[in-house]
Amino acid sequence: MSDLFVFLSKFLPLLVYPLGLAFILIGLALFLGRRPRLQRAFLILALLALFLGGNRWVSAALARSLEWRYLPPAAIPQAEAIVLLAGGTEPQEYPRQTVEQNGAADRVFYAAHLYHQGAAPNILLSGGLIDWQSQSGSPTQEMASILELLGVPAQALWFEPDSRNTYESAVFSARMLGERGIHKILLVTSAIHMPRSVKLFEAQNLEVIPVPTDFSVTQNNWEQMFNPDLRSQLIGLIPSAGNLSMTTLALKEHFGILVYNIRGWK
Repeated sequence: MSDLFVFLSKFLPLLVYPLGLAFILIGLALFLGRRPRLQRAFLILALLALFLGGNRWVSAALARSLEWRYLPPAAIPQAEAIVLLAGGTEPQEYPRQTVEQNGAADRVFYAAHLYHQGAAPNILLSGGLIDWQSQSGSPTQEMASILELLGVPAQALWFEPDSRNTYESAVFSARMLGERGIHKILLVTSAIHMPRSVKLFEAQNLEVIPVPTDFSVTQNNWEQMFNPDLRSQLIGLIPSAGNLSMTTLALKEHFGILVYNIRGWK
């Protein structure tokens, strides 16, 4: 996959996510001082983008539409290997004294839990760096350091450190697994990322058992949205940074699914 495609796949969506779209619309409005009607229309569209992207109803509905496609199995399933997708760690950079976890770190802890429950004898850690991004360290090594702290032995870990996106994770991981004669895997990633991931790994002729974690919308969250309390409803309608982030993440996944379908990767 070309570096240009990887760059465009990261850059172009920023222009249509709610915050980026509002930024562009407000920027255009600044140059339309002599056309007040058009200026006002752009400002209204910017406000609308922030309102829709930042309120609880839209963000939760978008996230749930992805997260609830694959719900956790009732019992711990068995497979030949666990594949853990990177994204839950932050590198050991000053002033950090150790590798740290971010909001998606649940996937690392869940992979350790599955291993200790005997779900599979090995964990394949998949995910690399993009050289033009301000990153350091290795996501796979970062995950490994946390897994070892959680009691997973180093000899149980396999590394795929070269992929730059989920498509490459699927291709490179399948190649490594095929060399070991493995076809049935437990796929561990955040619930919102699971629909895109499952399709890509299945396209590599792997038998995939999705075991999602890191849910943003729980059953209780969803039911509380229909609480008739006026105060709760008003708070939910006011845009917030958290809701805007959830909407953006959900749109990223929907756009990714669309692009991968167009390119025939799913």
